[in-house]
Amino acid sequence: MDVHAEVKKRYSEGAESVQTELCCPVDYDTELLKILPKEIIDKDYGCGDPSRYVREGDVVLDLGAGGGKICYMAAQLVGEQGHVIGVDMNDDMLLLASKYQPEMEEKLGNNRVTFFKGYIQDLALDVHAMENYLHEQPVTNAADLERLQAWQQAQRRDNPLVADNSVDLVISNCVLNLVADDQKQQMLQEIFRVLKPGGRVAISDIISDEPIPEHLKQNSDLWSGCISGAYQEEDFLNAFLDAGFVAVAYDKWEAEPWQVVEGIEFRSVTLTATRPEATECLDYGHAVIYRGPHSSVSDDDSHVYPRGARIAVCEKTFRLLTESGAYGEDFIGIAPAQPGEPNTFCAPVGTRRPAAQTKGGSHHTTISGRGCC
Repeated sequence: MDVHAEVKKRYSEGAESVQTELCCPVDYDTELLKILPKEIIDKDYGCGDPSRYVREGDVVLDLGAGGGKICYMAAQLVGEQGHVIGVDMNDDMLLLASKYQPEMEEKLGNNRVTFFKGYIQDLALDVHAMENYLHEQPVTNAADLERLQAWQQAQRRDNPLVADNSVDLVISNCVLNLVADDQKQQMLQEIFRVLKPGGRVAISDIISDEPIPEHLKQNSDLWSGCISGAYQEEDFLNAFLDAGFVAVAYDKWEAEPWQVVEGIEFRSVTLTATRPEATECLDYGHAVIYRGPHSSVSDDDSHVYPRGARIAVCEKTFRLLTESGAYGEDFIGIAPAQPGEPNTFCAPVGTRRPAAQTKGGSHHTTISGRGCC
């Protein structure tokens, strides 16, 4: 089965007429929908609302932007200083999204949304530019193919569609499950590449409670219908961890399954994650206290935080736990009153910071980075 062709065909049909079976009920922010054209609202297919994780000033990347609904919602949240990039491979959906760009630009007050044709598993490749190349230099033999591949490599390197470390937030609404299984790892690596250090992920998608058997994966209707390509619930989290993300969590979990196929439950979730900062762990004297209610917790770097204990952390971990919003309000941060000269952090796991060392330092709680839908 050609996954790419099947998905493209199904969503081209969705751009022509409403396909109710491609979406499940979502409680979108009605205030953000007021200025959207009805056609975009009617022909949107999703399972969650990742726009709720957008912050003012963000550069947002929407994977599989479709008709642009989430992009135009996010554009209202990023404000005049932010920007939203929508990437999709389907010409009909891109046509629908761009059809209303002049109208939305007028309503928003400036142009803060850009749509690109591209593959979400290859965010460096400008597919529109590649099509122009192929129009001028068609591939008719092996030598032509080699020249095309060399052009693709140069384009990815010299003029990537989405640059490295350029995005604050990557969102997606029921699209990752449409990517072929053998390309999913590359897709997550691309998400990691384009995010800034400290950048965030909010992915609404369909997951399964059990592994999906091969005969269901070969069903083209189930694949293009967001079923057969779904991640298994534990594998979805682990895939992001394996790609290098931290603070990976299910922030939304629908209790009732969207569909049940051969006894396998498929439900909507929203996964959040953070790209860690690639900086050295330096000790300035910071500490954090885990509030509870669990007796202790550990993070993705295997640090352990007993409840109520003043634990020594490096500056990078301090920012992640108390400033990124990735951990909600789980930690109290204590910054040193007079930061000392930084040393490479090498304290054993669970090392307590004596109160005398942090006395007079500023105490603050985390910002709330979690959404709800």
